[in-house]
Amino acid sequence: MTTPRLVAFDLDDTLAPSKGQIDDRIADLLRELLRRVDVAIISGGNEEQFRNQVIARLTILDDVDHSRLHLLPTCGTRYLRHDSTAYTTVYAHDLSDTEKSAALTALREEAERLGLWESETWGEILEDRGSQITFSALGQQAPRDAKHAWDPTGERRAALRDAVAPRLPGLEVRSGGSTSIDITRAGIDKAYGMTRLAELTGIPLADMLFYGDRLDEGGNDYPVLAIGVPSVAVEGWQDTADKLDALLATLPVPAAR
Repeated sequence: MTTPRLVAFDLDDTLAPSKGQIDDRIADLLRELLRRVDVAIISGGNEEQFRNQVIARLTILDDVDHSRLHLLPTCGTRYLRHDSTAYTTVYAHDLSDTEKSAALTALREEAERLGLWESETWGEILEDRGSQITFSALGQQAPRDAKHAWDPTGERRAALRDAVAPRLPGLEVRSGGSTSIDITRAGIDKAYGMTRLAELTGIPLADMLFYGDRLDEGGNDYPVLAIGVPSVAVEGWQDTADKLDALLATLPVPAAR
């Protein structure tokens, strides 16, 4: 592709270890990338995770850099931009109390029925993220090895998704990370978030470049590829860092500020 005008990333297992802060190397690469193009991060994680994993690590940014950073938590159901003082909400498609209650009940009951409700976990299994309800089979803070061992083929998540979806006809139920199911308003996924980003920034999808670790069909990054955004598959943040080094070597160096 020609030089991208915006580079977008998944967060967990793409820019950072799952639920962990970005490494110094990634932070440095993102700072350098922000000097040259717009940058977006879109993930199933909630706003607090974005602030802890990314914003807290991107120190020494000036106003121009901040203005180029687009944050889309909970798969793009929320959108944050810097207003010259702080990152504030541009939009949020929060679920109603009734929708949240129905989603939480369906997830627990179907997980228990299918034998997928674990008794030993690292944190809460169910989380209300405002615009998204998330089921994490081993808890939000489960170590990466345990998470990947729980459902390596995706069959467990698929079974739970297929059981829950008919109970929530007005909502979108999809596989998230390696142990998770995400529930949002119908029609809202990462494709929605990227499409809205294109509308709000004026940058066409074809002029964007996306990096993700779940670009396989059925993966939670696949919707971005499916709408025509040029995409790069990665395997962990170190692989992303290596590929960003290669990308930066092709981008024009900005004039000194």
